[in-house]
Amino acid sequence: MMKRRDFIRMAGLGILGLAFVGCGEETKPVASTPVPSAGGVAAGITPSAEAAAHNGGKKILVTYFSRKGDNYEVGYIEKGNTHIVADIIAQELGGVDIFEIKTVKEYPADYRECTEEAKAEKARDARPELAAMVKDFAQYDTVFLGYPIWWSDLPMPVYTFLESYDWQGKTVIPFCTSAGDNMTGLEDRGIPRYAKGAKIKGEGLGLRGKSVQDNPEAARTKVRAWLKKLGYQQ
Repeated sequence: MMKRRDFIRMAGLGILGLAFVGCGEETKPVASTPVPSAGGVAAGITPSAEAAAHNGGKKILVTYFSRKGDNYEVGYIEKGNTHIVADIIAQELGGVDIFEIKTVKEYPADYRECTEEAKAEKARDARPELAAMVKDFAQYDTVFLGYPIWWSDLPMPVYTFLESYDWQGKTVIPFCTSAGDNMTGLEDRGIPRYAKGAKIKGEGLGLRGKSVQDNPEAARTKVRAWLKKLGYQQ
């Protein structure tokens, strides 16, 4: 977890507080249903039973919020840092379903503008409208939840996502990207507060966004070690 003094120091250096660095073996995009008045539907197919057979009888969803455009340390990117990690997790698990959390209103591509918008959303505890929802969310036993760290917190769209489903009996495994190999520190108490009924499994995975972009294979090695520790790989 990034310490407060480090956060303040970064702000003093003129990089707007906590940096935004969030941002396929077989992975299947999840068929989604539009949120009322959202005006957007993510493409995908209906999940199969293959995921459960491959992962000890558990149906697994890898879902993530990520951002392309101008990002801290990596410049302009076409694929967000967290998106890369989500793909690696899905590939390593095999046979799971994957879903991208998207907002109706896109965030600015400019880094500085995006940080200011995210700061304002956090200040008012906003819940940005999502473009689509997971189809048949009830079928999943375990959800790997990914996001960049924005202002020492989960991005507000992730809270929208958490509050949009019944999480009773489900397990959440968080992962994120940031300016360092750390989590927000809010996961254990924060996620269950908004994902009612969910429990957190093990330790989350935090990876430095620049490292993910510059050396995805090194990131894959870390993901494999993490999944093994969680009991998903031999």
